[in-house]
Amino acid sequence: MSSYYPDSKVEISGLVAKHYDTIMNIITFGKYLSLIQKAIFLMEINPDDKILDLGAGTGRNACLMMKYLSGNGELIGLDISEEMLAQFRKNCARFPKAKIMNKRIDQDLEFKEYFDQVFISFVLHGFPQNVREIIVRNAFKALKAGGSFFILDYGEFSMNKMPLYLRIPFRLIECKYAFDFIEMDCRQLLSEAGFKSFEEHFFFKNYIRLLKAIR
Repeated sequence: MSSYYPDSKVEISGLVAKHYDTIMNIITFGKYLSLIQKAIFLMEINPDDKILDLGAGTGRNACLMMKYLSGNGELIGLDISEEMLAQFRKNCARFPKAKIMNKRIDQDLEFKEYFDQVFISFVLHGFPQNVREIIVRNAFKALKAGGSFFILDYGEFSMNKMPLYLRIPFRLIECKYAFDFIEMDCRQLLSEAGFKSFEEHFFFKNYIRLLKAIR
């Protein structure tokens, strides 16, 4: 898969994509799964919800969300990595209402007022600001009135105040787009797209945030 954004690190392919879940477990000292579980619990998913997962990856998050859905619920994941698509299909095979589509989330999507919830996890920070705006607009358009958009990603913090033992790996691991993302008022970005009524939950000493916005 060729990268549309060479400076981004969220467009993943090759060996990294094939072993993505294992890598995430290692670099978070085994805490990644519990973080995702807590975030999905806070989504308060209803059994009949229709959920859109932007940048769905290996399907690990989708499988966790599917456990809250009934036979009337539905989940559609979007990704462009062939390795990720294959893992999603394998991991979510026991959930027939979980589908994956090969689609770029930075282009206009055909979904309109269809979903009850939209979820995006550690993807938004990895794109330029103009692309983030497109992704947020896509989420807004895809949601029903009163639907919820959940962004699990970095919170707002200062690199200069970050402990050295965290600052060094953050600089080494993250792409350049992450550095302006952590200083950005994400609520303003969402407000400009039409979202309202924000709610925040913080993890890992406030470095990670689950931000909820209502359409």
